[in-house]
Amino acid sequence: MPDMQPVFSIIIPTYNRPRQLTACVAALARLDYPRDRFEVIIVDDGSALLPDAVIAPFRDRLDIRVLQQANAGPGAARNRGASRARGRIFAFTDDDCTPHADWLQKLAIRYASAPDPVIIGGTVLNALPDNRYATASQLIVEVGYAYHNSDPNQARFFTANNLAIPADRFHELGGFDVTFGTTASEDRELCGRWQHRGYRMIYAPEVVVDHAHTLRWRTFCRQHFNYGRGAVRLQQARVRQGWQLFSPDPHYYRVLLQAPFARFPFRQAVGLAALLFTSQAITAGGMVSEWIRQRREKLICAVEV
Repeated sequence: MPDMQPVFSIIIPTYNRPRQLTACVAALARLDYPRDRFEVIIVDDGSALLPDAVIAPFRDRLDIRVLQQANAGPGAARNRGASRARGRIFAFTDDDCTPHADWLQKLAIRYASAPDPVIIGGTVLNALPDNRYATASQLIVEVGYAYHNSDPNQARFFTANNLAIPADRFHELGGFDVTFGTTASEDRELCGRWQHRGYRMIYAPEVVVDHAHTLRWRTFCRQHFNYGRGAVRLQQARVRQGWQLFSPDPHYYRVLLQAPFARFPFRQAVGLAALLFTSQAITAGGMVSEWIRQRREKLICAVEV
């Protein structure tokens, strides 16, 4: 029945990751969902090499399009994809993710019984268990999900690499906040704006994507530094919109540092806990840096005036 198989638009921002994008699109070609009930929109966010060669082998297997824009960050790229999408539901994932074959089928089942309007978010699994930096970053997401989504039917936060939202409500909401640029937290801001309107969010653990985010020390540091910069912008968005301001919860950080010891051998857990502690220190550094940068820009503008 058509109502049980809504038309999805899968929207994927990409930036200089052709190898990961190839794996992502190959996974989409294996989706167990009618081909006439979904489209794939790749938005190239100013990559050095266009992804046409990646897409070419899949054009006869998928309804797939590539859009291009100057580098403006994933939020802007997702909005551009949404502006050209035809589906009733937007399903967002990232170029380093591979959705499971039943991804859209599980989302369709959820939407068939879910209240309207609703954002549905699924599980994100670490596809690189031997990469300790990827493992540490994934632990942060998992602890965050447990903290914010303890009641699956009253969830509060999803990452944008496994999130579905009705197209009409996405446009009504105004899409992702593009002022976050290439920092982070635009997905947290979107979720907050959605809830502020009184709309529901539901966590669906059976809706799964694998996340293969290859990280090394330098990229791990840059990632969490940008999380800090994004956190400052998120707090400012809360001020502008009259939301409750973020207040650190010591319980969350205690659970975060304890999480490795419940899942890994002791020696590995010690190393992961140290990385988690370091990640939070780097995030704090990113917050300070963003605050100083904005303060300096205001002073320069004041002098010029």
